Amino acid sequence: MGIPGCGDRAPGHGGRAGSADSGTALWWDGRGSGEPLVLLHGGLADSRFFSGNVPALAGRFHVYTPDARGHGRTPDVPGPVTPELLLRDLVAFLTTVVGGPAHLAGHSMGGITALQVALRHPGLVRRLILISASIRPPAIRSQGPQAPDSPWPGLAELIRFLGPGYGEVSPDGEAHFPIVASKIVTMLAGGPVLAQADLGGVSSRTLVMAGDEDAVCLDDTVALYNGIPDAELAIVPGTSHFLLREKPGLCNAIMLDFLSGAPIPAVPRCGTPGPGAAGYLDPCGP
Repeated sequence: MGIPGCGDRAPGHGGRAGSADSGTALWWDGRGSGEPLVLLHGGLADSRFFSGNVPALAGRFHVYTPDARGHGRTPDVPGPVTPELLLRDLVAFLTTVVGGPAHLAGHSMGGITALQVALRHPGLVRRLILISASIRPPAIRSQGPQAPDSPWPGLAELIRFLGPGYGEVSPDGEAHFPIVASKIVTMLAGGPVLAQADLGGVSSRTLVMAGDEDAVCLDDTVALYNGIPDAELAIVPGTSHFLLREKPGLCNAIMLDFLSGAPIPAVPRCGTPGPGAAGYLDPCGP
């Protein structure tokens, strides 16, 4: 999810990009130079969510920030929003705008789209950062009465909270936001798009990030971390689902370290078989 009024900015070298296969031309912005890094926002947010991250990341990378279909400056189109369509949109963006493989950093819904690209189009992904992502449907708890035909508890509150920010930049206007919100929550509540067993197919070096008070429960974050081979894990203290905005400096440092550095040898985790060498010290004790 996102935060309304995240701060506007004019595009550096932006535009629209799509393909006949995806059917949607995504608005995007580009900053910096170096290896390509694509930041993918969460559901009902837009690329402004990364306003506290782009300047630091663009000092080392060519950072692309597309708006997903029906989000930000990318207009909505008739019909539902599905994980498959989001996947096609991103693949089209990588092939037509980026022109090849890129580092992907996705928040929430954007993380799951990035994960699907890593599984189905591994040649398009360099390193992968999954932020506040889960393969299980998230839960939104309503604080008040809920319409009986609502696709998700808490939808009316989401519309009140996020609608003004949507209206600031959307070509469809704030009045269209309930339609987009209903599409997104219907998609997210529809069940997992990936199974735990699928995660073993990720070949990209991967960092899993979350806040210690995240809307995604810690068990789901750890399941993602355990399921992806050789994944790395960062739990950012004192943050929520909005960790990138709450502690941008710390999050930027973690991401830059992961994207720029090589993995270092580490002592095996508890339960990991040791090397079997004489004198091997088990960190978990006898």
